[in-house]
Amino acid sequence: MGKKGVLLINLGTPDSPSTSDVRKYLREFLMDPRVIDINPVSRTLLVKGVIAPTRGPKSAKLYQKIWDPKTGSPLLHYSKLQKSLLQERLGDGYMVELAMRYQSPSIESALARLKTALVDEIQVIPLFPQYASASTGSVYDKVMGLIAKWPTSPNISFINSFHDNELMIAAFADNAWKYNPDSFDHILFSFHGLPQRQLIKSDHTHKHCLKADDCCQTITDVNKFCYSAQSHHTARLIAEKLNIPKEKYTICFQSRLGSDPWVQPYTSEIVAKLAKEGKKRLLVFCPAFVADCLETVYEVTVEYGDEFKALGGQHVQLVESLNDSKLWIDALEKMVKEN
Repeated sequence: MGKKGVLLINLGTPDSPSTSDVRKYLREFLMDPRVIDINPVSRTLLVKGVIAPTRGPKSAKLYQKIWDPKTGSPLLHYSKLQKSLLQERLGDGYMVELAMRYQSPSIESALARLKTALVDEIQVIPLFPQYASASTGSVYDKVMGLIAKWPTSPNISFINSFHDNELMIAAFADNAWKYNPDSFDHILFSFHGLPQRQLIKSDHTHKHCLKADDCCQTITDVNKFCYSAQSHHTARLIAEKLNIPKEKYTICFQSRLGSDPWVQPYTSEIVAKLAKEGKKRLLVFCPAFVADCLETVYEVTVEYGDEFKALGGQHVQLVESLNDSKLWIDALEKMVKEN
C-alpha cells in the first residue's frame, strides 16, 4: 500500500517584504470572493485600485520589521517547522506537505507532489482553529477546484475546525504559564476579525446571529460553524485551563478593514478602555493563529503596546502562538491518526 498524504495549509505570506511582493500578496488574498464577499466589479476596483496600491507600501514596511534575513516571515518559518516535526512524528507511512492558501508554497504544487507520490489518500488540515468561510471555506474551494481537474483522485478528507482540541488548548496554556498570568491586571483573547455580514451568512436559520448580545456565548446546532462562537469557546477553554476568572479576561477581535461593522468588541477599543481604567499590565493570547505572524508579533506587541503605553499603561505581553510546541505537534499527530 502507498503512503497517506497530509496537507497542512496556512493563510500565506508575501514572498519578500518588498512593496511589489506585498502588493502581489494583497491582490491574491483580497481578490478571493470569500474574503471580500462583495460584487466582483466593486471588489476589483477596491482591491486593485485602492487597497493594494495604498496599503502595499505601508504593509511592506511592517513586514520588513518582522522579516528575518535567513528564515523569512515568522509564519512561513514556523509552518515549515510544523511540517517537518509532524513528518518526523508520523514516520515513513505518511507524506506531509505544506502549502499556503495565498502565494508560496502553493496548494497546486503541494497537491502535485502528493499526486506524484501516488498516496492512497489526502487529509487536508487547514491551520485555522476556528472555521470561517474566508479561511477554511476558501481552502476547501481551492483544493477541490484543483483536484476536480484530475482524471482520478484518492480519498480526500478535511479537518473542519479544531477550536476545542484539548491538546491545542493545553499548548496555549502551556505557553502562558511562564508569564504567570495571575501577575497581569487583565487578559485579552484577541482573535482575527471578520465582517459581521459573514457571521450572519453562517446562520442558516436567520434567527440567531446578532439577535442577542449573548448569541455567541454557547455552542449550539445553530451556531456550531460560527467563527465568533467557536472563538468564544476556545477562549473559555483556555481560561478554564489556566483558572482565569471570567471578570479578568475579555474576548475581542483585531485587524478590521474598511468601514463596515466587524465582529466586536474591537481589540483596539478594549486596550484603550483598560488603560483608562488604570490597568497597567495586559497579557494577550491570539488563539486564531497557530504560528506567529504580522498580526501577533507586530500588531499586538508593537501597535497595541504603543497605544496602551500612550494612554498610561505599562506593558502588553504577547503569549506566543503554538509555533513548534511539542503539545501542538501532539495535537496534529492525533488529528491525523484519528480522522
